[in-house]
Amino acid sequence: MNEPAAPSLLGRLGGWFSPAASAEIAAAEDAALRSDRFRLEREGEWKRLDAIVTRIERGRLRSVSDEDLLALPALYRTAVSSLAVARETSLDAETLAWLEVLTRRAWFVVYGPRAGLGDWLLRFFGGGWSASVRALSSEILIALALMVCGTVAGWLLVASDPDWYYALIPGGMADARVPGASRAVLMGTLFGQQGQQGLAVFAAALFSNNAQVAILAFALGFAFGLPSAMLLIQNTATLGALLWLYHGQGLTLELVGWLSVHGTTELYAILLAGAAGLHIGRAMAFPGEAALLDAAAAAGRRAAQVMVGVVLMLIVAGLLEGFARQLIDNTAGRLIVGSFMLVFWTAYFFVWRGTGRES
Repeated sequence: MNEPAAPSLLGRLGGWFSPAASAEIAAAEDAALRSDRFRLEREGEWKRLDAIVTRIERGRLRSVSDEDLLALPALYRTAVSSLAVARETSLDAETLAWLEVLTRRAWFVVYGPRAGLGDWLLRFFGGGWSASVRALSSEILIALALMVCGTVAGWLLVASDPDWYYALIPGGMADARVPGASRAVLMGTLFGQQGQQGLAVFAAALFSNNAQVAILAFALGFAFGLPSAMLLIQNTATLGALLWLYHGQGLTLELVGWLSVHGTTELYAILLAGAAGLHIGRAMAFPGEAALLDAAAAAGRRAAQVMVGVVLMLIVAGLLEGFARQLIDNTAGRLIVGSFMLVFWTAYFFVWRGTGRES
């Protein structure tokens, strides 16, 4: 006949305490036994998952067998399930912490991004950015129309009442560029100021204003695109006011050349930012058959990729403004640089398709 199993230490100590205390001791012992069994039953799968993840993290994917690769998703889901159960049991804290780290590492291997920064940049510049821009073609046309209307409106406002000029042009940008300024004064603001601070202040104010407009035009798109449209009109009204001022002294072409060096890139960036904001607004106002949140999320991903490029364009515009325009002190040279940048961006976005795909 089999001898009865010897009672555990906790069981033997239970006889020295009251029945209630003994019950608590017995419950603690039972919980500890269940925790041990839980860990022992699954520890092999956890270690197998850890070994697979470790090899992949070290770049040794080829050393992982096909069987282990096929089992990887199931092992990850099992580990997550075990973690959920372990959090509700008395599994020791050290093992629980190790299991949490393991599941996080496994998530990146199973579901994390497959490409590094270099691959992402290759896809982005290789066609992903331009594909996202082309997907906003209708919004780009709307944004372009709004910018043209804003320019015309700014011109007409200051033509009807010059006091509008001071309302449209930020105070830090006005300096000598005010209604009534002579041709010589306005000519002096465009040429021969490479070493003077006034031009740098005006250029910095103009760039800062346009960068803020670009960011806000995108960020406010969630309000059905209406603030984005208003910002495009308001910002280009400033351009219309400047054109009116210089046109009055026969310096329209000179101003266009002065602005074009960086302006073709900067205004292009504002155009794309406004289109991105309008795209989000349109998706929210007219989601179609998709759920509102799904439509907004899809539009947001596409618009966000466009905005990454917009930031890069603003940086390029800043470099052109800080160097190229200072080095080129004639209208013809400025127009050549500005026209080249306009053709370059248009060709990149709408002619050259590249190899990348829209994210």
